[in-house]
Amino acid sequence: MSTTAGHIEVAAGALVLLIGAAGSGKSTFAARHFAPGDVISSDQLRALIGKSESDQRANNEVFDRLQTLVRKRLVAGALTVVDATNTDWMRRAELIAMARRYHRPVLGIVFDLPLDICLSRIAGRLRTVRAAVVRQQVGDIHRDRERLDLEGFAAIYALGSTNQVEHVILEIKKGPVARALSS
Repeated sequence: MSTTAGHIEVAAGALVLLIGAAGSGKSTFAARHFAPGDVISSDQLRALIGKSESDQRANNEVFDRLQTLVRKRLVAGALTVVDATNTDWMRRAELIAMARRYHRPVLGIVFDLPLDICLSRIAGRLRTVRAAVVRQQVGDIHRDRERLDLEGFAAIYALGSTNQVEHVILEIKKGPVARALSS
């Protein structure tokens, strides 16, 4: 069940999927609320593996590397935040299945901001994303938002405005996290 977020609780060993179109504020949110070492960013991996953060030709290798890093962190019981659009339900399903394999809860934080806000933010960046791509991502979020609770998330938090994104309180619950057995 999706809830509008004012307060988000995250278990110490959870997998957190940030879900939103380009320009919705996922990376800024991740930098504000999580330690840098807890965040795995598809854009940063693209810059490392490809020619730039927007090099879509590197996607297969980027997401292979992303999954490898996520798996290692889940095995270690470390909080893991995936900063990617996560608008493709098949990629989400792979990550959710991996977390379940290691007995980790999965939280979804959905950035359901209006298209015009995402497009205006993209227009102000050096690296651009085509408007058609952003429209598709926003459409995917609208299509999937009501069905996310069927995907295996322990909790889903929806942020529907810039005000909600900027003022949400996120609390990371500390506690013992068992190291998973590798498979």
